[in-house]
Amino acid sequence: MRTKLVVFPIRGKNWCFSRPLDHSLSATPASFQSPSTLKDLWTSVNVSATPINAKAELVVDYIANKMNVAWIGLERAPEKSLKKKIHGLGVWLLSRVKPSEIFLKSIPKESTSVEVIYPSSLNAQLVRRRLRHIAMRGTIIHRKYFYGSIWLIPLTSALCVLPLPNVPFFWVLFRTYSHWRALQGSEKLFQLVSHNSKTSNTKKETEHTDSKSESYSSHEPSWVMRPSKELENLVQLKDCQESLSQHAIVKICKIYDLNTKDVIKYEKSTF
Repeated sequence: MRTKLVVFPIRGKNWCFSRPLDHSLSATPASFQSPSTLKDLWTSVNVSATPINAKAELVVDYIANKMNVAWIGLERAPEKSLKKKIHGLGVWLLSRVKPSEIFLKSIPKESTSVEVIYPSSLNAQLVRRRLRHIAMRGTIIHRKYFYGSIWLIPLTSALCVLPLPNVPFFWVLFRTYSHWRALQGSEKLFQLVSHNSKTSNTKKETEHTDSKSESYSSHEPSWVMRPSKELENLVQLKDCQESLSQHAIVKICKIYDLNTKDVIKYEKSTF
């Protein structure tokens, strides 16, 4: 499975790393969907032939689906109700999640290669180096926060004795899941963009200076660099601007099918 990535500078040294929206999620086969009930989960986990990591994935996906259902219920609650206010609080908290975390979460664990689209004026080695950097930092940061969130789950679960909804518990539970997915995406991305350097004895790296792209001789390369003149024209700054205009960002997001809100976050985010 090849995953497409879009990389471009958005403000000074701040670069945007984003993946086009995946519209195929609704078409996922039923056999690959997570269990919908505790009974189905218990049956799936107790299958002896299932690896331990696959069982952990089933449990995580089950919890994530339940949180999604609960979130949809809050979103559809009547205006000015307590549930609607909790939903508003959740929206505010989600808006503070760093865009790099959202990007790393979007890297599918089934990815076998990445296709990187970037402005043609940028050096391919620099783009790949920045990708490796964000992936390496992601493995360190999200592993730390993942274990930290796990320690907070028992503490926040004690608040269930209160008559009010246990918002801290569900938020910590969501953050645990989010850091887990971001950690997986970081490890997968780092593996893919570092594959060439790890197999330098058997793979030969070739650099095409005319197109400023990189690749290595392999039956199935784990990364492919695609310089884009169209993207280069869109990110060119005018009138001594330090960052891209909102119009340019919206246009880029429309052409490459990116989430505009997540892309705009990169203007003020350092990681």
